[in-house]
Amino acid sequence: MAKMIHSMIRVLDEARSVDFYGKVFGLKVADRIDFDTFTLIYMSNDETGFELELTVNKGRIEPYDLGNGYGHLALSVQEVEMEHKRLTEAGLNPGKIVELNRDGKLLALFFFITDPDGYKIEVLQRHGRYL
Repeated sequence: MAKMIHSMIRVLDEARSVDFYGKVFGLKVADRIDFDTFTLIYMSNDETGFELELTVNKGRIEPYDLGNGYGHLALSVQEVEMEHKRLTEAGLNPGKIVELNRDGKLLALFFFITDPDGYKIEVLQRHGRYL
């Protein structure tokens, strides 16, 4: 069987991105592999074996075109309202909390936050299928 192990995004500034993912999601650098033209930074935490791979292409100064396809990373937290408050107080401007219901029952409670490179990240309350 296949096992998902990481998702990769391209970032412009390693320190800025490592700081953001550390502050917002408690991710730490698990590995850093430097090449002549690019660097790979693998970030994770104790909650899961899944990693976020940050790719920094050396010499690139223009922001990446994220296109018009709507994609995002998703992470679950124990208390979405507490996380929203913490991130708001840290000046990181999370979006509004959204309650999504289906058939009269709570399906998801979530908000989005945007990283320094413009990637959208969904922060979901641990509930139902989003554990």
